[in-house]
Amino acid sequence: MARLLKGAPVAAAISAELAERVKKLRERGVVPTLATVRLGERPADVAYERGAGKRCEKLGIAVQRYVLPEDCSREALLSCIREINEREEIHGCLMFRPLPDPEAEREVCALLNPEKDMDGITRGALGDVFTGGKGSFPPSTAQACMEILDFYGYQVRSARVTVIGASLVIGRPVGAMLLNRCATLTMCHIDTVDTAAHARNAEILISAAGCAGLVTREYVSPGQVVLDVGINQDQDGNICGDVCFDEVEPVVEAITPVPGGVGTVTSAVLAKHVVEAAERVMKRELVVK
Repeated sequence: MARLLKGAPVAAAISAELAERVKKLRERGVVPTLATVRLGERPADVAYERGAGKRCEKLGIAVQRYVLPEDCSREALLSCIREINEREEIHGCLMFRPLPDPEAEREVCALLNPEKDMDGITRGALGDVFTGGKGSFPPSTAQACMEILDFYGYQVRSARVTVIGASLVIGRPVGAMLLNRCATLTMCHIDTVDTAAHARNAEILISAAGCAGLVTREYVSPGQVVLDVGINQDQDGNICGDVCFDEVEPVVEAITPVPGGVGTVTSAVLAKHVVEAAERVMKRELVVK
């Protein structure tokens, strides 16, 4: 039986550290505040918004929700982002993606103030991720993967790591973060030949393809650590990952569940980013005074 890498203990450790920081901010009159921007009612977005909101509010982080119709105009969406940029009491923004209009998404990423980018969607944030810079916030899910590996004591340096999925949302950023930690990285994407072979050769396997049931017994080997980042719906409408858990779990050394794995840590990382953004604002204000 594989070791189950549950997200709850990791998130609890992050939250415990954040509670004291939020308390200090509030004592100085600063309420860390997150704005969420969601188009339409995609179940995955709604579920994440609900979970992240509960975690933030429990920690004393305020959440302001902007919900727009899925078919809203580009100008209405950009106007929303401008408002968030201008409101000083908002320290961070989470934009749910992908958007129906790719061009609108590019404009949002260009318009959002990088200092308020909590999920690594702006060019500045992604630049820091790929160069190892520390000035911006990486995508929360990518950082959640690193938090899980660190919490459970898995060494990244020199480890053979295969990432399945090359999106800018998770695949490429987590790959860059692994490289920054000196992992030996293999990136697989839709045109990769024999992805299963690359996956089997890894010591750490991260699947972020967004494809239910992609990772089967053929993709894994004994001793592996498997992080399942996928959030999908099965034929019965239940949340599931990229990994066929029942096939893979008996083979590998450790695996994250879905739900209850990476996604649980992602919301804690998001809260961490908001708190840090608020702390940066407070420090600047103290310097000015």
